[in-house]
Amino acid sequence: MPAKGLGKATGQDHFVDSTSNHSDATQDYVGHRQRLRERFLTGGADSLPDYELLKLLLFMAQPRADTKPIAKELLRKFGSFAEVISADADALRDVKGIGDAGIVSLKAVQAAAQRLLRTKVKAAQVISSWTALIEYCIATMAYNTIEQFCVMYLDRKNKLIADEAQGEGTVDHTPVYPREVVKRALELNASSIIMAHDNPLNLAA
Repeated sequence: MPAKGLGKATGQDHFVDSTSNHSDATQDYVGHRQRLRERFLTGGADSLPDYELLKLLLFMAQPRADTKPIAKELLRKFGSFAEVISADADALRDVKGIGDAGIVSLKAVQAAAQRLLRTKVKAAQVISSWTALIEYCIATMAYNTIEQFCVMYLDRKNKLIADEAQGEGTVDHTPVYPREVVKRALELNASSIIMAHDNPLNLAA
């Protein structure tokens, strides 16, 4: 509510709107978010640097918070947009201010990207689409913090039936059980398999 004060020079009452600065700041804050959304809609993701793309994602999770410091800290801690959305939830939680809603927003983007790539791989003959296969492996494995051994099972037309993690190990070791791989291939009636493993942040297949 406006504050009431006594005008010394004229003897008249003067009213000072004590909320004006807050209102201007709020309008600028809302305007900044709207401009960022418009830039994204007009120019796409390539028009935004990594920290602004992270800010955009965090807007949805934290509609009233200043997400710029959070986005900057995420990039400082993890290095890149891809590494941020691929980070473990517990590691993300260490960043001040992100909260569970922010973590869900980031991990949902990762899940959506992996699902799109998996759909692309399943729709094609894997053996003749190495580029799509490598992109999929990178998205699902490249940023793991522990070594993982995965098996992709193919039908007689070289299309993907299933992609499964056969084992997880430590930062530089994972066990492999050939009997289990063969058993699963028979269960799925697979005609061939592709095996892949990652060294953390250094994909090998």
